[in-house]
Amino acid sequence: MDSKITIYSAVWCGFCHAAKQYLDKLGVKYQDRDVEQDPKAAEEAVSKSGQRGIPVLDIEGDIIVGFDRPKIDASLKAHKLLPHS
Repeated sequence: MDSKITIYSAVWCGFCHAAKQYLDKLGVKYQDRDVEQDPKAAEEAVSKSGQRGIPVLDIEGDIIVGFDRPKIDASLKAHKLLPHS
């Protein structure tokens, strides 16, 4: 099954690591796109979010910029993507 979540991140980004660790802890699968290694991913992140900040999370079309746990939780619940819910 293809992941319904994409995280646009970079190796040096602390908030990116925090967001990925959080999803790992929840048991939620995601696709990680490194905006430094993949210029196309960087373009996608900017076009989806309207700005250059990372991380950008795309949760089934919900675009969340930064590690915003309440927004991430709300989106995961809304799309029924939490494995234990």
